[in-house]
Amino acid sequence: MPPDLTTLDIVAFVWFVGSWVGFTITQDHLLTGRNVLNQHLRIVRRYWIERMLERDNRILDSQLFGHTMHSCTFFASTNMLVLAGLIGSFGAAERAQQFISNLSFAVQTSPQLFEIKMLLMVVIFTFGFFKFTWALRQYNYCCALIGSAPMPPVPQDDRKEIARTIGEALTLAITALNGGIRAYYFALAALVWVIGPIPLILASSGVVLVLTRRQAFSATEKVIRVQTQWLERNDSTKMK
Repeated sequence: MPPDLTTLDIVAFVWFVGSWVGFTITQDHLLTGRNVLNQHLRIVRRYWIERMLERDNRILDSQLFGHTMHSCTFFASTNMLVLAGLIGSFGAAERAQQFISNLSFAVQTSPQLFEIKMLLMVVIFTFGFFKFTWALRQYNYCCALIGSAPMPPVPQDDRKEIARTIGEALTLAITALNGGIRAYYFALAALVWVIGPIPLILASSGVVLVLTRRQAFSATEKVIRVQTQWLERNDSTKMK
């Protein structure tokens, strides 16, 4: 173990991991049915697929779908560049450690602890890469599902069932994409560890607060919630 690894460093690292894992589990698994952005969009995607099944011309749908796939490809490519840079920096770890140590706001660390902090960044971006590539594969699976969707007219019960399955598959792909993007946020928090363990704790908490606000209390959430409520209200009216 590095000689300058303190108990506070260990607590800060555990807090960092706990914040990331706790937010992910809460956001992706425990908030089903709650008024948060991702849950609204889950409903919106289902209605999107229902409208697609009513159209003969699905060029617009393919363009919208392709846009999200391009975003995923962009993040995966960028992630690889960052990961290559981080791995390459281990060849000059001593000079990088000296440069960081000379900064007035950075804590003095041993080469061993500095390498651990760098390794944490590598692990984070490796995790992000796996998330992005898994999302891209799921998008390809969704392409097959959309391509196999029947042409109109589709009976209402069949339309709703197909929309539910394709919409859920699309949601799984976007959940993986969100997990990769989330890694970028927490990578920024991990970078603050060079300043000290207390800043790492504050940065981890700050990332959770920012992501929570955007999911549940942002202007975007309010707008999409209104649209979601209108879609559900309009759908219930048609069924009467």
